[in-house]
Amino acid sequence: MSTIRQIFNREGAQAPTLSNNRLMQMAVAAASASLVGLLTALLLPYGPITVTQVWLAMAASLAAGLVAGFTLRSPWAMLLAPLAYIALFEIVRPVGAVPTIGAIRLDNAYGLLALLVGRGFHGLVVLLPLMLGAGIGAWLTRNGSAGAGSPVYTVVRLAPLFLLTLLVIALAVWNGIPAQTPPILDETGQPVPGSIAELTAVSLGGQEQTIMIRAHRADLPVLLYLSGGPGQSDLPYTRVLFEDLTQDFVVVGWDQRGTGKSYPALYPTSSVTLEQAVADTIALTEYLRQRFDEPKIYLMGESWGTTLGVLAVQQRPDLYYAWIGSGQMVSQRETDRLLFHDILALAERTGNTSLAEQMLAFGEPPYADTPYPNAVVMSYYEQLGQPYMPPQAYIDRGTAANLGPWGIMGSEYTLVEKVNALRGLIDLFTLMYPQLQEIDFRQDVIRLDVPVYILDGAMELGARRDLVLAWYGQLDAPRKQLYTFNNAGHSVAFEQFAAIHHIFTETVLPETYPYQN
Repeated sequence: MSTIRQIFNREGAQAPTLSNNRLMQMAVAAASASLVGLLTALLLPYGPITVTQVWLAMAASLAAGLVAGFTLRSPWAMLLAPLAYIALFEIVRPVGAVPTIGAIRLDNAYGLLALLVGRGFHGLVVLLPLMLGAGIGAWLTRNGSAGAGSPVYTVVRLAPLFLLTLLVIALAVWNGIPAQTPPILDETGQPVPGSIAELTAVSLGGQEQTIMIRAHRADLPVLLYLSGGPGQSDLPYTRVLFEDLTQDFVVVGWDQRGTGKSYPALYPTSSVTLEQAVADTIALTEYLRQRFDEPKIYLMGESWGTTLGVLAVQQRPDLYYAWIGSGQMVSQRETDRLLFHDILALAERTGNTSLAEQMLAFGEPPYADTPYPNAVVMSYYEQLGQPYMPPQAYIDRGTAANLGPWGIMGSEYTLVEKVNALRGLIDLFTLMYPQLQEIDFRQDVIRLDVPVYILDGAMELGARRDLVLAWYGQLDAPRKQLYTFNNAGHSVAFEQFAAIHHIFTETVLPETYPYQN
């Protein structure tokens, strides 16, 4: 350490030219941070999106900051280094195909969320260590003498650096806390012998994707749940609200390509196609059949998951005992068109001319500026729908679980995966949603060769529900049943979890499962 101080000591007789040339010092300090920005732009153009990448980015930034601080020998390095990093990264990296790494949009909630979970998180894990390194480097070159012999002044000057150190350490530790799904417990609070509660990565379509498996026993029939969105990660909700089903099924939740724990599989974005999503579903089905020695499994979907599920069942009916649709979608384009006119009517009724002008500026769907017009439309769902009160058991269980917005406080996610769960909501939606515009099950899927059970919420928006009822009426299937709940909207399987458990055990299993236990 004394050698380092001697080299950078301003009063040293043998100090190199660098220490006496302020412009050169600034150039070298900026170059160290710029180099890290350049490497990040080339190697991680989407920013750090895994636990390991976060740690590597933090370590590289800390090192670059130390160099900048040693060189500039001033706290100003804490500002210069981050600015240099940001400039090089933004200039070099390719323009993103998804909102979290694309052009900054501050005119809507989606744009603000994209900025927060994209550049915001990236900046947090890179710029804080960069500033810390620069601060430490600058302090060391000043021999730790921040107060000209005054201990009080020294403490005051070092307090921000100390707090920054604690923040960086806390961030690194938080990043390393492993994800886990809690064990299945019996009535005494002890793990059920022979039960399964695991998070597992499987290779689907050449990309690792994460599934959650929960069951009281491994010899139960398998139920695969497809979450909505596109882009929603439902692992914590599946654990909490489908816990009763684990008594009778091996319940499998899946973070699809580009969602939650499987967000890294979004890249390359060219692999994100509707055809690949269906292929991934079939590949996962084959994995589950083989692992649990089952000839077929049950498939249930919510919202976008119903589009994906119906297409998978249509393509490979031999793999499934039955299809269960909750928040069933039929034609996304027609639903959007109906919602467009519903919002215009709402604007006229309420005298909201700015809303009318905004919708007319978007134009009739399909929207060209996905996902931003959709975000505006979604913000008016409550005003378009009818007020209702879901079952108290649903409210109580959700409150007790304390999963936070979009379930990101669930134990199934690491720190970066919590961020990725939000990234997927925006990025996968942007890539996948336009690919759904030509689908209309009223023309494309008039027959399914498996039993069909539709969970219908009477409080669902008419733009969705009317199409479901029309499609169900014309659908040809070996067996079909519509269950209508007066106190449910779009997420019927979650809101009515107790009733759904009863339907599965009293109707679906007896009618479709040939191996009754």
